[in-house]
Amino acid sequence: MVPTDTAFAAYSAQIRQEVDAALAERIDFGSECPVELRAAIAHGLLAPGKRLRPVLVLTACEACGSNRSRALPAACAVEMIHAYSLIHDDLPAMDDDDVRRGRPSCHAAFGEATAILAGDALQARAFEVLANEVEPGSTAARCCAVLAAAAGPEALVGGQMDDLHGVAPDDSVAWLESVHARKTGALFLACLQLGGLTGGGDGQQLELLEQYGRRLGLAFQIIDDLLDVEGDATVVGKQTRKDQQRGRPTFPGLFGNEESRARAEQLIDEACAYLSPLGSAASPLEALAHYVVERNH
Repeated sequence: MVPTDTAFAAYSAQIRQEVDAALAERIDFGSECPVELRAAIAHGLLAPGKRLRPVLVLTACEACGSNRSRALPAACAVEMIHAYSLIHDDLPAMDDDDVRRGRPSCHAAFGEATAILAGDALQARAFEVLANEVEPGSTAARCCAVLAAAAGPEALVGGQMDDLHGVAPDDSVAWLESVHARKTGALFLACLQLGGLTGGGDGQQLELLEQYGRRLGLAFQIIDDLLDVEGDATVVGKQTRKDQQRGRPTFPGLFGNEESRARAEQLIDEACAYLSPLGSAASPLEALAHYVVERNH
């Protein structure tokens, strides 16, 4: 049974509270970290947000029958990678956004050089947390490899590179899906893999989580494209309609808003179908999938 909206909201709020506390603890650096750098790191990492990726890690761990506390270091590591990518993505040389989550982006608040260093620090810290806190060591090593691949040149960074150019070949749909699968989907998939690994998931459970994650990530990005067209900037927390202004290919641009939403909903239905063999332990993942397609920010 899928939890009610109210029950899932309370569940996810509790997880976000746990994650926020864990993140703050893990950037409580000593005196060797410059004060301004620490402030910039906190600005980028602890900004109010959905914490969707850590929630995915922790709920995937629970879906494999384990206590989510086992996955908390991995959840923190994923959010650090996500925050670093946003800090760098907002830079003038990339997407040039001065607003993130309704607040000044990191470079707008601290300057470009400090923002770059804050992102660098978060990337390194993510792998330090995984290596030192995930147990046993063999699982820590696998988690480091999974997250590194998801954040690397064939995934997140490669997707960002293609997205920056924004020029699609003749097969625009395949190109766009490839960009989204790497820029957004790879980290979503890594969240499910990290949760499954730290939760002691078996081969079948990990495969089901992977199939769910592939569809969830693409649906999330389609909704992001729609929010850029339809969303209210004050609710979304960043400037909207930028993709259209820059001439970047998007799902609404290729298919229209209605068909794009239908595609996202179909992907969510397919994603949830893969959760069925996991039983009631996967109910929060199902509720999260429906949230992804219904969200307004």
